Amino acid sequence: MQIQPISFAFTLLLGFLAAVPYSGIDINLPALAATGATLGASPSDVGLTMSAFMLSLAVAPLVYGPISDRVGRKPVIVFGLALVVMASLACASAQSLPMLLTYRFIQGVGAASTTMTFAIIRDLFDETTARAKMANVVIAINVVTVIAPSAGAALLAIGTWRLIYAVQAATGAILILAVLLGFTESAKIDLPSRLAASDVIKAYLRVVKHPVSFVFILIGAAGGATVFAYVTGSSLFFLGVVGLRPDQYGMIFSACSAAVMCGAFLDSRLGRWGVMPADVLTVGLGLLFVTASTMLAMTLAGWTPPALVAGLLMVVALAIGLSLPNIMNATMQPLPDIAGVVGAAAGSIQMTAGAIASGLVAILFDGRSALSMTAAMAVSSLLALLLYLLFARPAHRSGAHGPRTSATLRNVRATVR
Repeated sequence: MQIQPISFAFTLLLGFLAAVPYSGIDINLPALAATGATLGASPSDVGLTMSAFMLSLAVAPLVYGPISDRVGRKPVIVFGLALVVMASLACASAQSLPMLLTYRFIQGVGAASTTMTFAIIRDLFDETTARAKMANVVIAINVVTVIAPSAGAALLAIGTWRLIYAVQAATGAILILAVLLGFTESAKIDLPSRLAASDVIKAYLRVVKHPVSFVFILIGAAGGATVFAYVTGSSLFFLGVVGLRPDQYGMIFSACSAAVMCGAFLDSRLGRWGVMPADVLTVGLGLLFVTASTMLAMTLAGWTPPALVAGLLMVVALAIGLSLPNIMNATMQPLPDIAGVVGAAAGSIQMTAGAIASGLVAILFDGRSALSMTAAMAVSSLLALLLYLLFARPAHRSGAHGPRTSATLRNVRATVR
C-alpha cells in the first residue's frame, strides 16, 4: 500500500499535510463569535486562540527539525498528527476560554510537525523536480485556504463550533493512517548519531552562516510578511472602510487564493519549459514590489477604488505564487543532510515575520484607509527584492549551494525503496 513518491497520490498527501497548519486557522474563522457566546467571551478575546495557534507554529518547528533529521520525518509527523487529534478533541470539549487557549496552543504544536513536508521533498527529489513538487504543494495549500472558511461556516450551520474541532480531529486521524500505510521514510538516517544540544546548535549555526540558504530564508520571511500584511489589512480595509459584506470579502479572498494557485501552476509549467528559477524569481519579486508600491502611492494620493485594490491584491497573490516555490526550493537545496533543520528555521522565521507584520498592520490601522496594509506590503516586498538581487541571486548563480552528489541520490533512493 506504499505510495510511490513520483505519483499524484503522493503529491496530494504532501499537499494535505502541508495544509494542516493553514486549515487550523481558516476553518475556525467563522466560529469566533459563536465560540465567544458559548464561553462568555468577546470575539476579539476568542481571536487570541488564533494567536496561540500561530505562536506554536513559530516555535515548535525548531524542535521538530533536528529530531526529524535524526529519527526521520515519518515518526515526527505521526506524533504531531496524534497531538492534533487529541488537542482537537480537547478543544471540542473546552468549557472556558483559558482551556481553549491552552488546547489551541497544543494543537498548533502538533500541526507544526507537518512543516517537515518541504524537507521530505528535499530528501526525495532533485532540484528541478522539487521545484515542481513545491509548486503543487503551494497549490494544495491554497485550495484548502479557499475551502476551509466555507467548510467552517457549513459545519457551524449544521452543528456548533465544537463540531469544527471534531472534524479537525477526524481529519488528523485519517492523515495518520495515510502516513502510516502509504509513506516510506524519506530521510537518510545515521543510526549512530545522537541528538545533543550542541549538535542542534551547530546545525542551526550552519544554516545561519550559509551564504545562500539563510538569505533565502530571509527573503521568504519578507515575502511571508507581505502575505500576512495583505491578509490582515485587506479584511480591515474591505470590511471596516469600504463596508463590504463578509461574503463579498470572502469572494475577494478566494480570488486571491486562486491567483496564488495560478502563479504556482505557471511556475511549474515554466520549470518544465526550461525557464531558470532565478529568472522567475526576479520577475515574481519585482512584480510583487511594483504592485505593492503602486498600492501605497494610490493610498497616499487618497485614491483607492475597491475594485482596483482587489485587482492589485490578486496581482500580489499571483507574484507570491510565482515566487514561493522557488524560494523554498532554493532554501532547502544547499544543506541536504540537515534538511529538517533548514525547513524548521525557514518556517519559524517566516511565521514570526508574518505575525509581526500582521500585528503592525492591525495596530497602525487608522480606520479610514489602507495605509498600514500598503506601507507594510511595500516595505516587506522591497526588502525581499533587495535581498534577492544584492545577495541571493549572485551567490546562487555562483554555485555556492553546491551540487548534489550522485552518492547522496543513490542513498536517498535506496532509503525510499
